Amino acid sequence: MNVESYILGKWHMGESGGSDLFNATTGDLIGKASTAGIDFGEVLDYSRSVGSKKLRSMTFHERARALKALAMHLMEKKEEFYKISALSGATRVDSWIDIEGGIGNLFTYSSIGRRQMPDQTFCLDGAPDTISRKGGFSAQHIYVPKKGCAVHINAFNFPVWGMLEKIAVNIVAGVAAVVKPATVTCYLTEVVVREIIKSKILPEGSVQLLCGSANGILDHVTSSDVVTFTGSASTANMLKSHKNVMENNIPFNVEADSLNCSILGPDAAPGTADFDIFIKEVSREMTVKAGQKCTAIRRTIVPADYVEDVQKALIKRLEKTTLGNPLAEGVRMGPLASKAQQTEVLEKIMELRKSCELLVGGTTGENIIDGSADKGAFVAPTLLYCDSPFEKTDIHSVEAFGPVSTIIPYKNTDEAIELSHMGKGSLVSSIVTSDSNFATEVVIETASSHGRILVLNESCSKESTGHGSPLPGLVHGGPGRAGGGEEMGGIRGIYHYMQRTAVQGHPTMLTKITNKFIPGAERVESGIHPFRKNFGQLQIGDTYTTHKRTITEADIVNFANISWDHFYAHTDETSLDGSFFEGRVAHGYFIISAAAGLFVSPKKGPVLANYGLDELRFIKPVYVGATIGVKLTCKEKVDQEVKEDEIPRGVVKWQVDVTDETGETVALATILTLVAK
Repeated sequence: MNVESYILGKWHMGESGGSDLFNATTGDLIGKASTAGIDFGEVLDYSRSVGSKKLRSMTFHERARALKALAMHLMEKKEEFYKISALSGATRVDSWIDIEGGIGNLFTYSSIGRRQMPDQTFCLDGAPDTISRKGGFSAQHIYVPKKGCAVHINAFNFPVWGMLEKIAVNIVAGVAAVVKPATVTCYLTEVVVREIIKSKILPEGSVQLLCGSANGILDHVTSSDVVTFTGSASTANMLKSHKNVMENNIPFNVEADSLNCSILGPDAAPGTADFDIFIKEVSREMTVKAGQKCTAIRRTIVPADYVEDVQKALIKRLEKTTLGNPLAEGVRMGPLASKAQQTEVLEKIMELRKSCELLVGGTTGENIIDGSADKGAFVAPTLLYCDSPFEKTDIHSVEAFGPVSTIIPYKNTDEAIELSHMGKGSLVSSIVTSDSNFATEVVIETASSHGRILVLNESCSKESTGHGSPLPGLVHGGPGRAGGGEEMGGIRGIYHYMQRTAVQGHPTMLTKITNKFIPGAERVESGIHPFRKNFGQLQIGDTYTTHKRTITEADIVNFANISWDHFYAHTDETSLDGSFFEGRVAHGYFIISAAAGLFVSPKKGPVLANYGLDELRFIKPVYVGATIGVKLTCKEKVDQEVKEDEIPRGVVKWQVDVTDETGETVALATILTLVAK
């Protein structure tokens, strides 16, 4: 099959040349991929002017709902993807991580977009800042989608996950993407993109695909675009130093292969459950995806006294790993993605052997099931040992991107920490221990070198997602050699595709711009209690000023009895010496309860229920004899998705400002109500 690109709203086959694509197991020719004749400048312009423009006109919730629909559509087609994935050497388990893991990112970011983002085209960042003394000049930070596009240059090892984990984020942000998968496995990415386009769920131009060389594309990116790269550290450094990228300060996010490590704690001695968990985790990370994972464990750091036991246990597990055609029964590890990768990994193993002892593997493997040792890209699981990790430092700089790991001894906690740092930055490290003191010291002292740290032991192993599994809600990236970038991380990743801007002005103007009440803004009071208005009728700034209530000693005593809160300041005036209370003080929770009694409109109406409390501050003590009143203001409206049999509704956030007879605020809260549409 000839692999095509999807650009400018249509499928395109390169005019000539291109790269041959091969079955990783048999070496058979699959087809060609070429971008000859494609104008990359036109492709990027199309993303900006068509895809991003349409996405920006949608709200976060609309984009998120589209992602959910797309995820459901792709799940229905997953078996077709599994068939193609096997050509890359991936077993069913490998493909599950790539395919269903990638689709899972769509589901997760759909949920984030609907639950954590507003139903509008922009969002706010943090609380407003009052700049002037009299409150007539304020500021609010906002996030808006960038007007450019995302250019994703992906690695060969996860042709589906690598694409979907990135586009899930930029789609929610409102930015279109141009996806450039690694050519060697682009045939799988193309199959998935065909289904994305065929579904017509995303607006046209949201996703474009380039299969083949993209040499020259960085000449056309602008400061409004975002470039992401996943791959080797050396290629990342070359791309980041591109003249156009540097001169125009183009955002460039790198997720590079790194020398990740796993540390066995001194308490996890041979024979313990934690020791067995460690052996299982290291061997799994070596063999899943044939070790072609940017998060795989390359450096296995163990107490010097346990080296021999770790060696025996790992060799025993690795020798049971059967190599062959990923579709054949009994095969647990397939080939690498290509012959070129095989050559590179074997060369790196030879380089490591100059300073390390080879324990097992180091070859193309034997007894390959239903596969070709000559034409296939097989490498046997390879384990090495470095006896002097502080002198023989190749293990901290040379990465064999395959089923390869090196055992490294340490004598004490300080050495374990130093060895962890010597990888010069990684995507992930893990610590297998049940000793909380050891775990705390290692985490705090090594976190600066790692993007993610897993603390694994018997208590969490059954539910753990594992050392090598990036999750949509967690940051994926790392410092130094790992690229210095971040992907995913829940809402954090969305902000990478948005521009944060500080907007200044009068609070009333800022309220209109942001759709959120800014302190000091004009309040609107009418003869209608705001609780009598439905969701659509309510306007930001609608306010109700209540009548007053004087706090009595009986109020405090009764609330203490009904709540069982007999804190001395409420009940024992003889104990107030040395405190900052001047007399018996009312419970803060009584004050907010009394405030509700003042502002609630009791009759049945559009307000369906109290939904909760976001913020509550008790600012000034309220003593017996104080008189309180409330200003209730519509602060923010949040649309809510409901099921067919539910009452259409939204969430309204109200500012509750409780003041005393001096006019000073004694309590400030944000309450939430469900309000019918």
